[in-house]
Amino acid sequence: SGRSDGPNRCGRNFRRRRPSLPRTVEVDASPTDAFRPIRQIGGVRGWYHLDALWTIRGWIDLVLGGVGMRRGRRDPESLQVGDTLDCWRVEAFEPDRRLRLVAEMKLPGRAWLEFEVQESGPGRSLVRQTAIFDPLGLACRAYWYGSYPLHVRIFVGMLRALARQAEMSASRRQAVLHQSESTSACID
Repeated sequence: SGRSDGPNRCGRNFRRRRPSLPRTVEVDASPTDAFRPIRQIGGVRGWYHLDALWTIRGWIDLVLGGVGMRRGRRDPESLQVGDTLDCWRVEAFEPDRRLRLVAEMKLPGRAWLEFEVQESGPGRSLVRQTAIFDPLGLACRAYWYGSYPLHVRIFVGMLRALARQAEMSASRRQAVLHQSESTSACID
């Protein structure tokens, strides 16, 4: 099978060799609930934080001859490897565990955005988000570090919003479960 040219190619530790922005948050939600907003990201739902900046970046990409943000997504609820998500493509997908997107926008290098979810205790999950950049030369590395403060703001805000969405999803599911248990108890 064809190997991806993605972050873990050739068995190298990708994150040590390339600039990245790893962030982790623990949420009061099962891995399924924690992964739900990650699975739904992009398209009409947006990117959960500073969507106006994503739109501007899409316009810049169009001017530079790229794909922009206009592609949306195939389905608002499900993903599979190869799907487009605005200016990204799904490179790796493991339901309720992992989503890795590769950027298809014009950049001075290659970029990935990866989300990983793992159970951290009963009803709790650890959500890890990593933005990875593979610069093509010194000028491109300067681009990454020059835009670093903006990327931090975007990705930190995105992760916080994903955490809120995950906990709201878990709360709604618990409320529905509690309501159905109450209803069945009344019927008995």
